[in-house]
Amino acid sequence: MEVFGLLLVVALGWFWLNGIKARDAAMIACRRACDAEGLQFLDDTVSTARVRPERDDDGVLRLRRVYSFEYSDSGNNRRPGSIVLLGDRVIMLNVGLRAVPDDRTLH
Repeated sequence: MEVFGLLLVVALGWFWLNGIKARDAAMIACRRACDAEGLQFLDDTVSTARVRPERDDDGVLRLRRVYSFEYSDSGNNRRPGSIVLLGDRVIMLNVGLRAVPDDRTLH
């Protein structure tokens, strides 16, 4: 029973630390995308919308994380955006009416 408890604590710690790393990568990607489009990345943060396991192109099981964020194009409004990460790789960034696939791996 003690071994199971220890393994559970280790798994939860890994999930938490991995989530922080993925969230930081999402914030960096959103900030860069907003800067490139001349938009303001509001609150300088993203929030978790969904987390689920999914296989990547190589068949490796990874966590697919969807984050939502807000940006402004005029400074007087708030518009919703979203970003999807599979593991540590950004696979979709949605700013405004268009979704932009992204093949970069963020470290």
